[in-house]
Amino acid sequence: MRVDAHQHYWKINRNDYGWITPEIPALYRDFYEEDLVPHLIKNNIDKTIVVQAAPTIAETDFILSLSDESETIAGVVGWIDLEDPAYKEQLERFLNHSKFVGVRIMIQDMPDENIILAPKYIDAFSYLAEIDLPVDLLVHAGQLSAVVQLLKQVSIRGVIDHIAKPDIAQGKLEPWKSQMKEIAKHSNMYCKLSGMVTEVDNKNQQKKDFIPYVHHIVQIFGVDRIMYGSDWPVCLLSASYDEVYQLLKETLPDQLSEKKQALIFGENALKFYKIEEALDEI
Repeated sequence: MRVDAHQHYWKINRNDYGWITPEIPALYRDFYEEDLVPHLIKNNIDKTIVVQAAPTIAETDFILSLSDESETIAGVVGWIDLEDPAYKEQLERFLNHSKFVGVRIMIQDMPDENIILAPKYIDAFSYLAEIDLPVDLLVHAGQLSAVVQLLKQVSIRGVIDHIAKPDIAQGKLEPWKSQMKEIAKHSNMYCKLSGMVTEVDNKNQQKKDFIPYVHHIVQIFGVDRIMYGSDWPVCLLSASYDEVYQLLKETLPDQLSEKKQALIFGENALKFYKIEEALDEI
């Protein structure tokens, strides 16, 4: 089974996507499964993981409701408010849904990323680790030091979204390269090869500019802890779905066998989100 491990659906008039404004016309409209399916078929992708795009409980309910009627949605990564003392109750309700597979913590939007090292966050992450719930971390390269420190205190089942958004446009590798290497030392941490096209200057960027970043992730995480994600429709700011898929195919190391590519393009996502366990039970 081939899986896109990171994409979104949204309905604009729900009014909780504050970051999507009319000034971003490429994204300021509804995006549903029927818009994506032709691209999935073209690139032989069987299933997707839909990830929250708004920090609200209501939006998680919305994408879970979409999954009820979908044959392509394999899992939903939702949102809970870790600052709410009742976050466990929020989580418990979602855990009752068969396609709820994890939560995403939006460190990127925090005014100070070091808040994740505060006692209440450490306690919350420790609980997520205790129940072995997959946790997506939305973080940019400048915030990675906090993640490095977090992982010294808790052992979450985690995945770094969008390879932590390094400065590909400027070709800057450090300290991103060293910090990601530290994170990769934790065997329960994964990384999504996603979201790269929106970190570049499209007028000047070439495929070769992505190679140092992709190859580094493959080297430090290994082929069994990385996964393909389109970040559709956000990717449309810079590239089509087909272009994103092709970019990763062309920037992965040449010597990867079909078996190893199958891990990246599906099997690792099924394993990380425990979807393979659910499939085995069917």
